[in-house]
Parts: sequence; C-alpha cells; structure tokens
Amino acid sequence: MRFLLDENFPKACHLLLTSLQHDVIDFRDVGIEGSPDSDVITMAISEQAIILTTDRDFFHTLGQQFSNHPGIIVIALKKPTRDKIIQRLKWLLEHVTEESITGRAFQLRDQSWQVYPALE
Repeated sequence: MRFLLDENFPKACHLLLTSLQHDVIDFRDVGIEGSPDSDVITMAISEQAIILTTDRDFFHTLGQQFSNHPGIIVIALKKPTRDKIIQRLKWLLEHVTEESITGRAFQLRDQSWQVYPALE
C-alpha cells in the first residue's frame, strides 16, 4: 500500500510502514505545512496514497466530499501518544484489507472504530 502522512501524524509511523513493505509519502517533506486539508486530499488522490491523519475533519467532512479518494485513516484518541497511534495503526493493518480501505474513511478511537461508507 501507499500512504500519505499528514503533517500531524507521527513520523515514527514512517518506519513502521516501510518495515512492512509499504510506500510512504510524508506531507511535511513534499507539501507546504499549514496547507488546507483540501490540498492534502488532492495530493493523496494524485499519488493514489491512503491518508493517515489525526484530524477528525477528514472523517466527518472530507471523506464524504471526495468520493474518489484512495482511503482515509483518522486516528482520534483521547490522549494520543506516538505509541498509542502506532498501536491503532497496527491493529487496522492487521484487520482491514487494502481493498476495504479504498474509497472509505476510517476513524479509530481508543476502543472502537467507524467506517464510511460501511463495510459490506
């Protein structure tokens, strides 16, 4: 899979993903920090990369406005730490296929998760 790390996502996830043979683009390296969310999703669509972010707007708004996105994963924890975010990302990668991510927005919380549109 190919992922685009939003500027608010821990850089440590880059190492995890590359160790699992995934391609990773870090928005901080190729974008302009502080860009509108629409720029992040536009880049993800052009690069065919799944967005990794902690910004809940990607789930609630942008995931529904842009139906042609390659996938959005929002990790929204009450007290986020780098390790907790990595653990939730690992859980998702172990339980959800790439085909299931395409065109969907996922929101992972501390003990639950949501997806739009729903998985069949």
